[in-house]
Amino acid sequence: MNNLKTDYTINTFIKIVVLSGIIIWSFFIAKPFLMLIVWSILVAVALYPLYLKALNMFKEKRKGLVTGLFVGVLLLLIVMPTLSIAGSIIDSSKEIFHNFEQGTLKVPPPSTSVKDWPLLGNKIYDLWSSASSDLEKFILKNPDAVKSSVGWFFSSFAGIMGAALLSLVAIIIAGIFLSNASSGYETAVAFSNKLVSGKGKEIIDMCINTIRSVVKGILLVAIIQAVLAFVGFSMMDFATSGILAFAVLVFAVVQVPVIIVMIPAIVYVFSNAETTPAILFSIYMIVVALLDNVLKPLLLAKGLQTPMIVILIGAIGGMMLQGILGLFVGPVVLAIGHSLYSKWVSSPS
Repeated sequence: MNNLKTDYTINTFIKIVVLSGIIIWSFFIAKPFLMLIVWSILVAVALYPLYLKALNMFKEKRKGLVTGLFVGVLLLLIVMPTLSIAGSIIDSSKEIFHNFEQGTLKVPPPSTSVKDWPLLGNKIYDLWSSASSDLEKFILKNPDAVKSSVGWFFSSFAGIMGAALLSLVAIIIAGIFLSNASSGYETAVAFSNKLVSGKGKEIIDMCINTIRSVVKGILLVAIIQAVLAFVGFSMMDFATSGILAFAVLVFAVVQVPVIIVMIPAIVYVFSNAETTPAILFSIYMIVVALLDNVLKPLLLAKGLQTPMIVILIGAIGGMMLQGILGLFVGPVVLAIGHSLYSKWVSSPS
């Protein structure tokens, strides 16, 4: 009897070791693609309602064709704005570098109203005035600050392009997930039932609702505001339209008022443009800044249940961990974790 018990223990131990080895080995093999797969799943879950409507239009008779067209349209929606922003940044960088080499690069003087900005108004005014009066002297006097700013610019640009490229691949993979959504859902429910018996469907449905709420209520609104802000900055010929639009995107994702990015731009326009265009630009940018107050109620039927602090930590922590892509994935993953935690705490033991 003891021998049988010993053999059973040894067999169980060997099975655990082998299974653990396979799981760990599989994880390291898939690790380079893990972020891409997660991003693709999030995209597929968020877009499935739209995909289902597209299928219903054709009564699911040409599923392959509909999926291809659906993915193609999504790719165009990402490629065109990305190329526009990238072209703007590249052209602006070339122009700034050329003007600097020729000694014709000038920084317009600040408006005296800059002094009235809270906390840092006087300091910003002094630095801006110094750069305006003698840019070369300003660079020589502040080499570390200029170097770090230029480094941030190029690293941010590389991050944006990398995230855009990864998003294109993720959308293609998401198309595969969308075409197999039913089987994927059933597999996810079955896996969840293994973890929490009888509650698999409830957990998966909660995760799906959380993903769609965050994507629609946070990410989609942020992208819309960033694109509209980019249009406004470009119309006023800002040399840094792409960078400012990216700043609007970041602020919108972390739920910081985007008007913070726009106020300096408005002040700059009033200092260097005619009154009528400056007023129109200001009105347009204020409307863009307040747009989230209109879009969120329209896009969210029940409102976003995740606390803003969770979104903030997810966005900042995700960006620190995984770069630009983490800015988007972080809030979603952390929101799912928060929902699961809240459900677990509130459920009877």
